Amino acid sequence: MNIAFIAHDQKKDDIVQFVTAYEEVLKSHTLFSTGTTGTRIMENTSLQIHRFQSGPLGGDQQIGARIADNDMDCVIFFKDPLTAQPHEPDITALIRLCDVYSIPLATNMATAEILLRGLERGDFQWRDVVKEQKQGEKNT
Repeated sequence: MNIAFIAHDQKKDDIVQFVTAYEEVLKSHTLFSTGTTGTRIMENTSLQIHRFQSGPLGGDQQIGARIADNDMDCVIFFKDPLTAQPHEPDITALIRLCDVYSIPLATNMATAEILLRGLERGDFQWRDVVKEQKQGEKNT
């Protein structure tokens, strides 16, 4: 599965702690993130992460493009709801794309834990079916 990680500045420590706790589950998946978040995760784990630009410089939009291409299976986005973000329209667009394309999205640690426990159990196999259907549509 392709999994993206994003965290606002005040949530970066939380996402590093979270990913460290689930490193064993995540190591068999393809991981993506916005710039600094990915750097912080890689500094604290043995995971390899494809890093996009930082969020304010277009990283959110780059992940959104992967969602629109049906090439992202899950997004874990630890948002800071108490701080205004200069790129709020990009954040809103990313969340909207997750809804449009039925991509599981966690915006806090509790929901992220539920998603990763489901991933661990194999509950995300439906994404393989969706990808196969989309690939079949492109080939016809």
